Amino acid sequence: MTTPAAPASRIPEAVHRRRWAILGVLMLSLLIVVLDNSILNVAIKTISTPAPVGLGATQSELEWAINAYTLVFAGLLFTAGLIGDRVGRKKVLLGGLVIFGAGSALAAESGSPAQLIAFRALMALGAAFVMPATLAVLMNVFERDEQPKAIGIWAGGVGLAIAIGPITGGLLLDHFWWGSVFLINVPIVLLALALMVWLVPDSRDPRPGRVDPVGVVLSVVGLVLLVYGIIKGGELADFTNPTVLATTISGLLVLAAFVVFERRSDHPSLDVTYFKNKVFSAAMTAIALVFFALMGVTFFSVFYTQSVRGYSPLESGLLMLPLAAAQMIFAPRARLVVERFGNKATTTAGLVLLAGMLAAFAGLEADTPIWVLEVVFFLMGTGMAHIMTPTSVMIMQALPREKAGSASALSNTFRQVGGALGIAVLGSVLSTAYRDGIEDKLGLLPAALRDTAGESIEATLGVATRLGPRGEALVGPANDAFLHAMHVTALCGTAVALIGAVVVAVFLPGRPAAPQAGEEEQELVAAVE
Repeated sequence: MTTPAAPASRIPEAVHRRRWAILGVLMLSLLIVVLDNSILNVAIKTISTPAPVGLGATQSELEWAINAYTLVFAGLLFTAGLIGDRVGRKKVLLGGLVIFGAGSALAAESGSPAQLIAFRALMALGAAFVMPATLAVLMNVFERDEQPKAIGIWAGGVGLAIAIGPITGGLLLDHFWWGSVFLINVPIVLLALALMVWLVPDSRDPRPGRVDPVGVVLSVVGLVLLVYGIIKGGELADFTNPTVLATTISGLLVLAAFVVFERRSDHPSLDVTYFKNKVFSAAMTAIALVFFALMGVTFFSVFYTQSVRGYSPLESGLLMLPLAAAQMIFAPRARLVVERFGNKATTTAGLVLLAGMLAAFAGLEADTPIWVLEVVFFLMGTGMAHIMTPTSVMIMQALPREKAGSASALSNTFRQVGGALGIAVLGSVLSTAYRDGIEDKLGLLPAALRDTAGESIEATLGVATRLGPRGEALVGPANDAFLHAMHVTALCGTAVALIGAVVVAVFLPGRPAAPQAGEEEQELVAAVE
């Protein structure tokens, strides 16, 4: 039995001394990726307004403005992680930030919904290289015993972005045009680039092996087809549509071929045997199910606060503060709960709490005191903090240190696919339930307007505004139909979160696994430049 190496022999002393400053730079890079999505959620209503205020985007175009980002992001995450492991994480971080910043500047000047969708996809290309590299660099500048604390702070940074995004978006929309919510990314990118060049060391897999082009192509094609099929099914509110079925099944078949090919390859992009580890697989499943439930439900919360309750974009952003505050408070401290009660109890309790808060949405009405929503958001953030930190630590420590980029990319891929499924599936539930609830109230409208007015609450209220005094009779039924649809959707999200609770309760360990003797020597120190 060998004595573990001293910290200085694993990580250069110069890097070790500035590790917390490096974490700050990584969080700044992560901030813009998360902030962009949370800003866009607040701006949805404004962008749907006709020019010159917005772009006059339809419900479908709004969903694609969100989903184009998800589609490219999820499709390229795994490949981006592999490239970072091979060529150097700092290099892909810098390149990703440059692309993201350019996409943000172009998105701000979009002249049509189609242009906005295209530039959002370009932003996602950059973000796909940023997201996995931040966590991979973190794993290579912190010792194993400090990694849970660092990952907790990293996860808390997500909460900070959730808070800053809607508030910043609301302030910008109150004083500037809608494109300012994208332009704000540019100065943050420039600051992050300067700090990264100065502080962050490069690292890579010292033994990357041969390139696996077939595996890379199969993973990208499979993920893009799968996510596209999911998104299209949500857009049509019909997952039995031939196009949806063909695309989704094709994606699953290509991913199955990817798994078979990787199992037989002597230089795989992904060692699929990692999934034989029940803890690793359960943690991945938990992340996917959490984001399935969360993304689907929070998508409609903006319409509840702005369309039903009448709050401004800034006020809607401020209402999200408790969710972010809870994550910022509890994510860095979740490791202490794990040390006391173990991964199984901590993560299961987090999922049960999240499920309870999603169920609480089914009790919200148009006149519910707003403090109730604030409590729900705070407890949702608390539950998330006690899910994301433990599962992220388990995933990152389950794979060898030199594969940190791949581990982070896998985790984020599951998160994005879960979120895309949530928006698509729960979004289609919301659309179907809303149409069913409002349909019989649209009989007096001209035939040409009926289909448009039934798409969403925003579409109904838009038609009501155009009709003037005659349309006022539609406002009450639209609110009632939306609330009913929100209640149904929230209960579906609750069921998904409870399934996640069962998975982690069965498969996660009760206590953190102790490192095996000699493990420190067995891990190769990444090449730090």
